[in-house]
Amino acid sequence: MEAKQKLLEKMKAAPKADDPEMIAKRAEREAVAAAREERRAERERLKAEEQERQAVKAAADAEAAYAAEHADRLAREADDKARAERAVADMAAMKEKRDKRYAARKAR
Repeated sequence: MEAKQKLLEKMKAAPKADDPEMIAKRAEREAVAAAREERRAERERLKAEEQERQAVKAAADAEAAYAAEHADRLAREADDKARAERAVADMAAMKEKRDKRYAARKAR
């Protein structure tokens, strides 16, 4: 019973919500919370900016890689086409030589 009485007295002695000291403490807590929220918002903004920067860089890198691969593919296709044209020209030259030999044999 005595413990309950001491607790009750302690509660009665506690400052009330409209006490100037409590109002000041509440205002201080709210200021700290507002500052914390501002720091959190700033961190999120910086994080979003960094993610956007990384996305732009990744897109640019992908575009550059695509352009390089496309240029390489075009070069390979041009090389293959040139090689095929040389092969056709070589085969035509070989046929011409063969025809000349055949014509020379017939002329004897």
